[in-house]
Amino acid sequence: MDERIPVTRDVAGGTAKLLPDVDRERAWLLTVDGAPQSYVDLGDPEHLEFEYARRIGHVLDTAADPGRPLDVLHLGGGALTLPRYTAATRPGSRQRVVEADRGIVDLVAEHLPLPAGSGVTVRAEDARAALEDAPDASADVIVADVFGGSRVPAHLTSVEYAGSAARVLRPGGRYAANLADGAPFDFLRSQVATFAAVFPRLCLIAEAPVLRGRRFGNAILVASTAELPLDALARRAAADAFPARVTHGDALARFAAGAVPVGDREAVGSPEPPGGAFGIG
Repeated sequence: MDERIPVTRDVAGGTAKLLPDVDRERAWLLTVDGAPQSYVDLGDPEHLEFEYARRIGHVLDTAADPGRPLDVLHLGGGALTLPRYTAATRPGSRQRVVEADRGIVDLVAEHLPLPAGSGVTVRAEDARAALEDAPDASADVIVADVFGGSRVPAHLTSVEYAGSAARVLRPGGRYAANLADGAPFDFLRSQVATFAAVFPRLCLIAEAPVLRGRRFGNAILVASTAELPLDALARRAAADAFPARVTHGDALARFAAGAVPVGDREAVGSPEPPGGAFGIG
């Protein structure tokens, strides 16, 4: 019998809840105001429940030879799903996590603590400020999974922000961001144009129905100064339970046609999802 009980706490972003998964003995779902934020299995940190997390996992898996430690900067922490995954799949990695909501940091530390020697440090700080303070060429991968409620904040969408990410990445390093949008994709198209102004290599990983405009959903934007492992990413994304495509090159240029880069002054956050898009019952 599962004797774990839900935990509820008021945090800066609203009401956070930790909900036990009755189907997995040590798994928990973190929500804020009913919107799922993270899913973590303490007994199996390599398990990535959310599809968008699996796709970022593919980026991490292909960022270096299997098992080689990485230096990773995570912008947005939640329940630390991807830092735990990286610590398990690449022991010895050095990971810095920035989560703006101190209440979530404390909640996760209390109820879902990291194992000793994880190599993960967590700070309560604004993601943009932390990125701008980070040393040059200090990260192999930057993972951006920051949502204020259900929207990506505007100050994490500009050319200036992308430039800071490029500065912090080592040569050939990779930036991977969880974004969300729906047709006509004004936000997602602008993000492609914005990051293309800084990074010469980009791709989007998303389910075909999302990019065809049939529904609102997540898309992972991947950017680098070096060639991306497009074939490896495509094979992994296609093999997922909900297969995704890797859009790049001419197809990505057609998708973003007419979009222009945005600076800090004109930047806007991602659109509010339609009712029920990411909610839970």
